[in-house]
Amino acid sequence: MTISSHALQADIPRQRWLRIIPPILIACIISYMDRVNIAFAMPGGMDEELGITATMAGLAGGIFFIGYLFLQVPGGKIAVHGSGKKFIGWSLVAWAVISVLTGVVTNQYQLLALRFLLGVAEGGMLPVVLTMISNWFPDAERGRANAIVIMFVPIAGIITAPLSGWIITALDWRWLFIIEGLLSLVVLVLWTQTIYDRPQEAKWISDAEKKYLVETLAAEQRAIAGKEVKNASLSAVLSDKTMWQLIALNFFYQTGIYGYTLWLPTILKELTHSTMGQVGMLAILPYVGAIAGMFLFSSLSDRTGKRKLFVSLPLIGFALCMFLSVALKENIWLAYAALVGCGFFLQSAAGVFWTIPARLFSAEMAGGARGVINALGNLGGFCGPYAVGVLITLYSKDAGVYCLAISLALASLLALLLPAKCDAGAQPNPSVNSHKRAA
Repeated sequence: MTISSHALQADIPRQRWLRIIPPILIACIISYMDRVNIAFAMPGGMDEELGITATMAGLAGGIFFIGYLFLQVPGGKIAVHGSGKKFIGWSLVAWAVISVLTGVVTNQYQLLALRFLLGVAEGGMLPVVLTMISNWFPDAERGRANAIVIMFVPIAGIITAPLSGWIITALDWRWLFIIEGLLSLVVLVLWTQTIYDRPQEAKWISDAEKKYLVETLAAEQRAIAGKEVKNASLSAVLSDKTMWQLIALNFFYQTGIYGYTLWLPTILKELTHSTMGQVGMLAILPYVGAIAGMFLFSSLSDRTGKRKLFVSLPLIGFALCMFLSVALKENIWLAYAALVGCGFFLQSAAGVFWTIPARLFSAEMAGGARGVINALGNLGGFCGPYAVGVLITLYSKDAGVYCLAISLALASLLALLLPAKCDAGAQPNPSVNSHKRAA
């Protein structure tokens, strides 16, 4: 290889980490802000003004994920065969329009329709950006790269929590949607000027670095597939048992994530009897913990090559803290500490989890595989908030939180049951990658 070890360790990583990760991360932050600002709008006056019950609040929070299904697989395929940059660019325009319109709704049915459309507009984002990361980062770095990108969840939480509390206190819940929607247009300008889909397209990268990336990523694909893979069909992916384990694991994980995320401001308000401004400040700490958790578990996973273990451990920790947040509710600060613990584990498994498809499937198939896993798994994003809303209406908030804890425990068990080939040190089974699309 013509490139020095010094360049491998310094120049190549520095260029990609600084030029590719930030614009992707910022776009993801904006998408998540638009997705979860409803969690603050509900206790901030939306529920009262629009006559929204706990069950309807859960439906409004969860219906996003029904719309989220539609562009998952197309988004992944577009990122593989076309331009993820253009896909996300048009998505930013749609997010802006839908968020502003949400700020002028007059009834709950308009709200449901717009939340559904927002789900459609955001549906392709994650498989697209994960595919773009796979185009730029070899397997040895991919866990950390994924973790930094998926860090949009806690970073968006840190930004959204105080910002939402302040906007609602100073103005009202409608301006929350309008202001955060307009931010999407600002990010659109940054996105179009900075991002590139692949190393071959970037103008700033040296020939030596480009050659290294292209050859390293191609070698990884040959190792996975055992031979060159042409146009492999999605049916080959869906016929794999492990694929369905990943879908089920992601379903139970997303049930916990979004059940927690979309009900956290309401839980904090009732637990502490605080104003929305104070709730916004209290909601920062769980997301600060999430950043620490993501760095810790993704680094440990990359260092050891163990993917299954470092998906399972954060999930069981999340489940335990969820349980303790209810069991310790008589002591406000212990219950709050448990909620912060939930934040620490919130996204810790995610960066590691999304390294697994690249271990199992060729690049040709991995884009579609990520889309299917994210689409069907994110139905948990509908079930979590909606189940909590129903259980609050029928029983109590405690029952809703216990439901989330059970879901996370099931996800942890499924992670342990994944095959050994999911770990980075194991030899992948090429059988699932050798299929070719029928002519």
